[in-house]
Amino acid sequence: MLHTPFYDPTKTYYDNLHHGPFGAFADTDIVEIGEPRFDFCGQKISYPLGIPAGPLLDSKFVSAAFQKGFDVPVYKTVRSREFPCHSFPNVLSVRVDGDLTLEKATTPLVADANYGEPLSITNSFGVPSRPTDEWKADAKKAVNAARKGQVMVMSFMGTVQEGQTPDQFVADYGEAAKQSLETGAKILETNLSCPNIGNEGLVCYNLDMTAKVAKAIRDTIGSIPLILKVGYYRDGAQVRELAAITNEYADGISLINTIQATIVDEKGNQALPGKMRAKSGVCGATIKWAGLEMTEKLIQARDALGAKFAVIGCGGVTVPADFKEYRKRGADVVMSATGAMWNPFLAAEIRALYPHA
Repeated sequence: MLHTPFYDPTKTYYDNLHHGPFGAFADTDIVEIGEPRFDFCGQKISYPLGIPAGPLLDSKFVSAAFQKGFDVPVYKTVRSREFPCHSFPNVLSVRVDGDLTLEKATTPLVADANYGEPLSITNSFGVPSRPTDEWKADAKKAVNAARKGQVMVMSFMGTVQEGQTPDQFVADYGEAAKQSLETGAKILETNLSCPNIGNEGLVCYNLDMTAKVAKAIRDTIGSIPLILKVGYYRDGAQVRELAAITNEYADGISLINTIQATIVDEKGNQALPGKMRAKSGVCGATIKWAGLEMTEKLIQARDALGAKFAVIGCGGVTVPADFKEYRKRGADVVMSATGAMWNPFLAAEIRALYPHA
Protein backbone atom coordinates (compact mmCIF):
# COMPACT_ATOMS: atom_id res chain seq x y z
CA MET A 1 0.00 0.00 0.00
CA LEU A 2 1.41 3.37 -1.04
CA HIS A 3 1.29 6.23 1.46
CA THR A 4 2.14 9.91 1.16
CA PRO A 5 5.84 9.86 0.19
CA PHE A 6 8.25 11.55 2.58
CA TYR A 7 9.95 13.09 -0.46
CA ASP A 8 7.24 14.81 -2.51
CA PRO A 9 7.96 14.33 -6.24
CA THR A 10 5.50 17.11 -7.13
CA LYS A 11 7.79 19.63 -5.39
CA THR A 12 11.31 20.75 -6.26
CA TYR A 13 14.36 19.37 -4.51
CA TYR A 14 14.79 22.68 -2.67
CA ASP A 15 11.14 22.72 -1.54
CA ASN A 16 11.62 19.22 -0.16
CA LEU A 17 14.88 20.22 1.51
CA HIS A 18 13.37 23.25 3.24
CA HIS A 19 9.89 21.92 4.05
CA GLY A 20 10.15 18.14 4.15
CA PRO A 21 9.89 15.40 5.12
CA PHE A 22 6.20 14.89 4.40
CA GLY A 23 3.52 12.38 5.33
CA ALA A 24 4.04 10.13 8.33
CA PHE A 25 7.76 10.93 8.33
CA ALA A 26 6.77 14.37 9.63
CA ASP A 27 4.97 13.09 12.73
CA THR A 28 6.53 12.26 16.08
CA ASP A 29 5.60 8.59 16.36
CA ILE A 30 8.62 6.54 17.38
CA VAL A 31 9.22 2.85 16.63
CA GLU A 32 10.70 0.98 19.57
CA ILE A 33 13.93 -0.69 18.47
CA GLY A 34 15.19 -2.72 21.42
CA GLU A 35 18.74 -3.52 22.42
CA PRO A 36 21.58 -3.64 19.85
CA ARG A 37 22.06 -7.22 18.60
CA PHE A 38 23.87 -6.99 15.26
CA ASP A 39 27.42 -6.01 14.30
CA PHE A 40 27.87 -3.60 11.42
CA CYS A 41 31.21 -2.02 10.47
CA GLY A 42 32.34 -1.91 14.08
CA GLN A 43 29.02 -0.61 15.40
CA LYS A 44 26.29 -2.42 17.31
CA ILE A 45 22.87 -1.91 15.73
CA SER A 46 19.41 -2.97 16.79
CA TYR A 47 18.22 -4.19 13.37
CA PRO A 48 19.96 -4.62 9.98
CA LEU A 49 17.77 -2.22 8.02
CA GLY A 50 18.42 1.23 6.60
CA ILE A 51 17.81 3.78 3.88
CA PRO A 52 20.59 4.30 1.29
CA ALA A 53 22.09 7.53 0.02
CA GLY A 54 19.51 9.52 -1.91
CA PRO A 55 16.19 10.44 -0.30
CA LEU A 56 17.43 11.58 3.15
CA LEU A 57 18.21 15.20 2.27
CA ASP A 58 19.25 16.53 5.67
CA SER A 59 19.10 15.99 9.43
CA LYS A 60 15.29 16.30 9.51
CA PHE A 61 14.98 13.35 7.13
CA VAL A 62 17.68 11.32 8.92
CA SER A 63 16.11 11.94 12.31
CA ALA A 64 12.72 10.83 10.96
CA ALA A 65 14.29 7.67 9.55
CA PHE A 66 15.74 6.86 12.98
CA GLN A 67 12.34 7.43 14.60
CA LYS A 68 10.60 5.14 12.10
CA GLY A 69 12.96 2.25 12.88
CA PHE A 70 15.50 2.46 10.07
CA ASP A 71 18.67 1.91 12.10
CA VAL A 72 21.22 2.65 9.35
CA PRO A 73 20.18 5.77 7.41
CA VAL A 74 22.62 7.27 4.93
CA TYR A 75 22.91 11.06 4.65
CA LYS A 76 22.41 12.17 1.05
CA THR A 77 25.72 12.27 -0.84
CA VAL A 78 27.67 15.50 -0.42
CA ARG A 79 30.53 17.10 -2.33
CA SER A 80 33.56 19.16 -1.28
CA ARG A 81 31.90 22.25 -2.80
CA GLU A 82 28.46 23.60 -3.53
CA PHE A 83 26.75 21.98 -6.50
CA PRO A 84 23.30 22.70 -8.01
CA CYS A 85 20.41 20.29 -8.47
CA HIS A 86 19.06 19.33 -11.88
CA SER A 87 15.92 21.14 -12.92
CA PHE A 88 12.45 19.90 -11.94
CA PRO A 89 11.08 17.22 -12.22
CA ASN A 90 13.56 14.98 -10.46
CA VAL A 91 11.40 11.92 -9.75
CA LEU A 92 8.93 10.17 -12.06
CA SER A 93 7.14 6.83 -12.10
CA VAL A 94 8.50 4.39 -14.69
CA ARG A 95 6.48 1.76 -16.51
CA VAL A 96 8.30 -1.55 -16.70
CA ASP A 97 6.72 -4.94 -17.30
CA GLY A 98 8.49 -7.26 -14.85
CA ASP A 99 12.24 -7.04 -14.30
CA LEU A 100 14.25 -4.26 -15.90
CA THR A 101 16.82 -6.53 -17.50
CA LEU A 102 19.89 -5.05 -19.14
CA GLU A 103 18.31 -5.85 -22.51
CA LYS A 104 15.10 -3.97 -21.64
CA ALA A 105 17.19 -1.05 -20.45
CA THR A 106 18.52 -0.56 -24.00
CA THR A 107 15.08 0.65 -25.16
CA PRO A 108 13.33 3.83 -23.93
CA LEU A 109 11.09 3.59 -20.86
CA VAL A 110 7.93 5.65 -20.49
CA ALA A 111 7.68 7.78 -17.35
CA ASP A 112 4.86 9.81 -15.84
CA ALA A 113 3.53 11.01 -12.47
CA ASN A 114 1.19 8.07 -11.87
CA TYR A 115 2.72 6.04 -9.05
CA GLY A 116 1.41 2.52 -8.50
CA GLU A 117 2.46 -0.96 -7.42
CA PRO A 118 4.80 -2.64 -8.07
CA LEU A 119 6.57 0.67 -7.55
CA SER A 120 9.48 1.71 -9.76
CA ILE A 121 10.76 5.22 -10.36
CA THR A 122 13.53 7.16 -12.01
CA ASN A 123 15.38 9.85 -10.11
CA SER A 124 17.60 12.53 -11.60
CA PHE A 125 19.09 15.04 -9.18
CA GLY A 126 22.70 15.40 -10.32
CA VAL A 127 23.90 14.92 -6.72
CA PRO A 128 23.30 18.47 -5.49
CA SER A 129 25.33 19.67 -2.52
CA ARG A 130 24.88 22.66 -0.25
CA PRO A 131 27.79 24.89 0.83
CA THR A 132 30.26 22.79 2.79
CA ASP A 133 29.90 24.57 6.13
CA GLU A 134 26.12 24.24 5.85
CA TRP A 135 25.98 20.50 5.25
CA LYS A 136 28.74 19.80 7.78
CA ALA A 137 26.83 21.57 10.57
CA ASP A 138 23.60 19.83 9.60
CA ALA A 139 25.21 16.39 9.33
CA LYS A 140 26.52 16.76 12.89
CA LYS A 141 22.89 17.15 14.02
CA ALA A 142 21.95 14.04 12.06
CA VAL A 143 24.73 11.99 13.66
CA ASN A 144 23.50 13.00 17.11
CA ALA A 145 19.88 12.05 16.32
CA ALA A 146 20.72 8.35 16.56
CA ARG A 147 19.33 6.33 19.44
CA LYS A 148 21.23 3.46 21.05
CA GLY A 149 21.56 0.76 18.39
CA GLN A 150 21.45 3.18 15.46
CA VAL A 151 24.16 4.77 13.35
CA MET A 152 24.18 7.29 10.52
CA VAL A 153 26.38 6.72 7.49
CA MET A 154 27.84 9.83 5.81
CA SER A 155 27.96 9.63 2.00
CA PHE A 156 30.28 11.73 -0.17
CA MET A 157 31.82 11.87 -3.65
CA GLY A 158 34.30 13.72 -5.82
CA THR A 159 33.37 16.30 -8.45
CA VAL A 160 34.38 16.50 -12.12
CA GLN A 161 35.66 19.88 -13.24
CA GLU A 162 36.68 21.18 -16.64
CA GLY A 163 40.37 20.62 -17.32
CA GLN A 164 40.74 18.41 -14.26
CA THR A 165 43.41 15.72 -14.22
CA PRO A 166 42.70 12.20 -12.91
CA ASP A 167 44.92 12.93 -9.90
CA GLN A 168 42.94 16.08 -9.12
CA PHE A 169 39.71 14.11 -9.34
CA VAL A 170 41.05 11.53 -6.89
CA ALA A 171 42.27 14.32 -4.60
CA ASP A 172 38.78 15.83 -4.54
CA TYR A 173 37.41 12.53 -3.26
CA GLY A 174 39.99 12.76 -0.51
CA GLU A 175 38.94 16.31 0.32
CA ALA A 176 35.26 15.33 0.48
CA ALA A 177 36.26 12.44 2.75
CA LYS A 178 38.15 14.79 5.06
CA GLN A 179 35.17 17.13 5.30
CA SER A 180 32.79 14.23 5.92
CA LEU A 181 35.02 12.91 8.69
CA GLU A 182 34.67 16.27 10.45
CA THR A 183 30.93 15.66 10.92
CA GLY A 184 31.68 13.04 13.55
CA ALA A 185 30.05 10.27 11.51
CA LYS A 186 31.20 6.84 12.68
CA ILE A 187 30.87 5.26 9.23
CA LEU A 188 31.62 6.88 5.87
CA GLU A 189 30.44 5.84 2.42
CA THR A 190 31.91 6.97 -0.88
CA ASN A 191 29.52 7.10 -3.81
CA LEU A 192 31.15 5.51 -6.85
CA SER A 193 27.88 4.80 -8.62
CA CYS A 194 26.76 8.18 -9.94
CA PRO A 195 27.70 9.46 -13.44
CA ASN A 196 30.39 11.73 -12.14
CA ILE A 197 33.42 11.26 -14.39
CA GLY A 198 31.83 12.58 -17.54
CA ASN A 199 31.93 10.48 -20.66
CA GLU A 200 33.91 7.75 -18.92
CA GLY A 201 30.77 6.65 -17.07
CA LEU A 202 30.52 5.57 -13.46
CA VAL A 203 33.62 5.50 -11.29
CA CYS A 204 32.76 2.00 -10.07
CA TYR A 205 33.06 0.59 -13.61
CA ASN A 206 36.61 1.91 -13.89
CA LEU A 207 38.21 -0.41 -11.35
CA ASP A 208 41.63 1.20 -11.65
CA MET A 209 40.08 4.54 -10.70
CA THR A 210 38.01 2.84 -8.00
CA ALA A 211 41.17 1.50 -6.38
CA LYS A 212 42.92 4.89 -6.56
CA VAL A 213 39.93 6.66 -5.04
CA ALA A 214 39.54 4.07 -2.28
CA LYS A 215 43.25 4.29 -1.40
CA ALA A 216 43.17 8.09 -1.29
CA ILE A 217 40.17 8.01 1.01
CA ARG A 218 41.72 5.39 3.28
CA ASP A 219 44.90 7.46 3.51
CA THR A 220 42.75 10.44 4.54
CA ILE A 221 40.37 8.88 7.06
CA GLY A 222 42.63 6.37 8.76
CA SER A 223 40.78 3.55 10.49
CA ILE A 224 37.24 4.98 10.24
CA PRO A 225 34.98 2.35 8.58
CA LEU A 226 34.44 2.97 4.86
CA ILE A 227 31.74 1.63 2.54
CA LEU A 228 31.98 1.63 -1.26
CA LYS A 229 28.65 2.31 -3.05
CA VAL A 230 28.54 0.70 -6.52
CA GLY A 231 26.26 -0.35 -9.36
CA TYR A 232 25.47 -3.62 -11.12
CA TYR A 233 28.30 -5.63 -12.74
CA ARG A 234 27.63 -8.15 -15.47
CA ASP A 235 31.22 -9.48 -15.52
CA GLY A 236 32.10 -11.94 -12.76
CA ALA A 237 35.80 -11.11 -13.05
CA GLN A 238 35.03 -7.47 -12.28
CA VAL A 239 33.02 -8.53 -9.24
CA ARG A 240 36.00 -10.48 -7.95
CA GLU A 241 38.35 -7.55 -8.57
CA LEU A 242 35.91 -5.23 -6.80
CA ALA A 243 35.87 -7.60 -3.82
CA ALA A 244 39.68 -7.51 -3.69
CA ILE A 245 39.69 -3.69 -3.74
CA THR A 246 37.08 -3.62 -1.00
CA ASN A 247 39.06 -6.09 1.07
CA GLU A 248 42.17 -3.92 0.81
CA TYR A 249 40.71 -0.48 1.42
CA ALA A 250 37.16 -0.67 2.78
CA ASP A 251 34.95 -2.27 5.41
CA GLY A 252 31.79 -2.74 3.38
CA ILE A 253 30.19 -2.54 -0.03
CA SER A 254 26.70 -1.28 -0.83
CA LEU A 255 24.90 -2.48 -3.94
CA ILE A 256 23.22 -1.65 -6.14
CA ASN A 257 22.36 1.94 -6.99
CA THR A 258 20.22 2.01 -10.15
CA ILE A 259 20.06 0.68 -13.70
CA GLN A 260 20.39 3.37 -16.34
CA ALA A 261 17.89 3.71 -19.16
CA THR A 262 16.58 6.31 -21.61
CA ILE A 263 13.48 7.94 -20.11
CA VAL A 264 10.73 9.38 -22.33
CA ASP A 265 7.20 10.69 -21.92
CA GLU A 266 4.10 9.20 -23.56
CA LYS A 267 4.89 11.05 -26.78
CA GLY A 268 8.42 9.67 -26.92
CA ASN A 269 10.09 12.95 -25.96
CA GLN A 270 12.81 13.31 -23.34
CA ALA A 271 10.96 13.24 -20.02
CA LEU A 272 13.59 14.96 -17.88
CA PRO A 273 14.51 18.39 -19.30
CA GLY A 274 18.09 19.51 -19.78
CA LYS A 275 21.41 18.36 -21.17
CA MET A 276 22.84 14.98 -20.17
CA ARG A 277 19.44 13.87 -18.80
CA ALA A 278 18.15 11.68 -21.61
CA LYS A 279 19.30 8.72 -19.52
CA SER A 280 18.45 8.36 -15.87
CA GLY A 281 18.76 5.76 -13.13
CA VAL A 282 15.79 3.47 -12.50
CA CYS A 283 15.13 2.04 -9.05
CA GLY A 284 12.39 0.25 -7.17
CA ALA A 285 10.75 -3.14 -7.60
CA THR A 286 11.93 -3.66 -11.18
CA ILE A 287 15.65 -3.82 -10.24
CA LYS A 288 15.39 -6.21 -7.28
CA TRP A 289 16.73 -9.07 -9.40
CA ALA A 290 19.98 -7.15 -9.96
CA GLY A 291 20.45 -6.25 -6.31
CA LEU A 292 19.90 -9.83 -5.21
CA GLU A 293 22.24 -11.19 -7.85
CA MET A 294 25.01 -8.75 -6.94
CA THR A 295 24.60 -9.48 -3.24
CA GLU A 296 25.07 -13.18 -3.90
CA LYS A 297 28.05 -12.64 -6.22
CA LEU A 298 29.84 -10.30 -3.79
CA ILE A 299 29.37 -12.69 -0.89
CA GLN A 300 30.80 -15.52 -2.96
CA ALA A 301 33.78 -13.35 -3.95
CA ARG A 302 34.25 -12.23 -0.35
CA ASP A 303 34.22 -15.78 0.95
CA ALA A 304 36.68 -16.88 -1.72
CA LEU A 305 39.09 -14.22 -0.45
CA GLY A 306 38.52 -15.13 3.17
CA ALA A 307 37.53 -11.50 3.69
CA LYS A 308 35.12 -10.09 6.26
CA PHE A 309 33.78 -6.84 4.78
CA ALA A 310 30.06 -6.17 5.14
CA VAL A 311 27.72 -6.57 2.16
CA ILE A 312 24.80 -4.13 2.13
CA GLY A 313 21.96 -5.31 -0.11
CA CYS A 314 19.95 -2.63 -1.86
CA GLY A 315 17.59 -2.44 -4.80
CA GLY A 316 13.88 -3.15 -5.05
CA VAL A 317 13.07 -3.53 -1.36
CA THR A 318 9.46 -2.30 -1.42
CA VAL A 319 7.63 -4.89 0.74
CA PRO A 320 8.74 -6.85 3.85
CA ALA A 321 9.32 -10.09 1.93
CA ASP A 322 12.02 -8.33 -0.12
CA PHE A 323 14.01 -7.71 3.06
CA LYS A 324 13.91 -11.41 3.88
CA GLU A 325 15.08 -12.35 0.37
CA TYR A 326 18.19 -10.22 0.78
CA ARG A 327 18.90 -11.66 4.20
CA LYS A 328 18.58 -15.20 2.84
CA ARG A 329 21.14 -14.30 0.16
CA GLY A 330 23.48 -13.26 2.98
CA ALA A 331 23.21 -9.47 3.10
CA ASP A 332 24.55 -8.14 6.39
CA VAL A 333 22.30 -5.08 6.17
CA VAL A 334 19.40 -4.39 3.82
CA MET A 335 18.37 -0.94 2.60
CA SER A 336 15.26 0.51 0.98
CA ALA A 337 14.96 3.89 -0.75
CA THR A 338 11.94 3.85 -3.07
CA GLY A 339 9.96 1.50 -0.84
CA ALA A 340 10.69 3.54 2.28
CA MET A 341 9.80 6.80 0.52
CA TRP A 342 6.26 5.62 -0.19
CA ASN A 343 5.83 3.53 2.96
CA PRO A 344 7.17 5.21 6.11
CA PHE A 345 5.91 2.20 8.09
CA LEU A 346 8.06 -0.28 6.16
CA ALA A 347 10.65 -0.67 8.93
CA ALA A 348 7.96 -1.29 11.54
CA GLU A 349 6.29 -3.85 9.27
CA ILE A 350 9.57 -5.67 8.57
CA ARG A 351 10.58 -5.74 12.22
CA ALA A 352 7.17 -7.10 13.23
CA LEU A 353 7.23 -9.88 10.63
CA TYR A 354 10.89 -10.82 11.08
CA PRO A 355 11.84 -9.98 14.70
CA HIS A 356 14.99 -12.06 14.44
CA ALA A 357 15.86 -10.61 11.00
